Amino acid sequence: MDDLETRELRYFVAVAEELHFGRAAVRLGIAQPPLSRAIGRLERRLGVRLLDRDRRGVALTDAGRVLLREAGAALDAIAAAARRTRRAGDPRRPLVLATKAGASHELLRRLLDAVADEPGAAPVEVLLCEVGEQAGLLRDGRADVALMHRPFDDLAGFDTEDLRVEGQVAILPAAHPLASRDRLTLAEVSDVPDLPIARWPRLDGSYPDGPGPEVRTQSQLAQLVALGRTLLVIPASSRAWQWPEHVAVPVVDAPDVTTVIAWPPNSRSPAVAALVRVAAGLRGAVTA
Repeated sequence: MDDLETRELRYFVAVAEELHFGRAAVRLGIAQPPLSRAIGRLERRLGVRLLDRDRRGVALTDAGRVLLREAGAALDAIAAAARRTRRAGDPRRPLVLATKAGASHELLRRLLDAVADEPGAAPVEVLLCEVGEQAGLLRDGRADVALMHRPFDDLAGFDTEDLRVEGQVAILPAAHPLASRDRLTLAEVSDVPDLPIARWPRLDGSYPDGPGPEVRTQSQLAQLVALGRTLLVIPASSRAWQWPEHVAVPVVDAPDVTTVIAWPPNSRSPAVAALVRVAAGLRGAVTA
């Protein structure tokens, strides 16, 4: 039988991530012997070895690495289904809209105003997040819709509606010589020895190679720019968060960025559909 239980998937994921039965048992709040027995039963049922065990510790087999990836996605989907079901059963709940803090500020303001003026529209709760987090919030059910940006954000598997297209600007320390320019090119901002471009983590948490500082939050980035330690290139509308110590200069050959509203493809929510219609009605009405 290939049916897998949620409980045994959680057990396996804990062991696979900890690579230690004792730590996994503590994490799960159970004793180690029943955890070991549960993993053994799972391996026998699947007919494959998931973990190599010896005196040096625990290691994943090829089959174990596959199950870890698939189990994580399955558990996320189950958690998302539970969250969406609970929210769907509450007619008074607001829609949760995820958006990167500081991004598309004017568009977001107009959208919230338009929803407030729409008779019978569900209220909207704004969930501010860091770069690249919107996709995860949609997939695990913590958000109903999100404002995202092509080509930077992960839009795979979502339904989307394009809302606006805009250019990009370089955010520079006000005291830097490039801040006095009225336009820049990507080549110019990519080769500034004293002002390397900041690096954001990839989806797996690792950072790309480069001399620029590693950042995880907008506030870290804003302060590093103000201190003259880095620069960044962002959609023109995202400069709403810039500090007085920052200057925004258009980067004329940077690729255009498209702001979209995104939602899960299996959504049947009339409230989500109504919000998307309101957002689409703002298309082209906001300038950077």
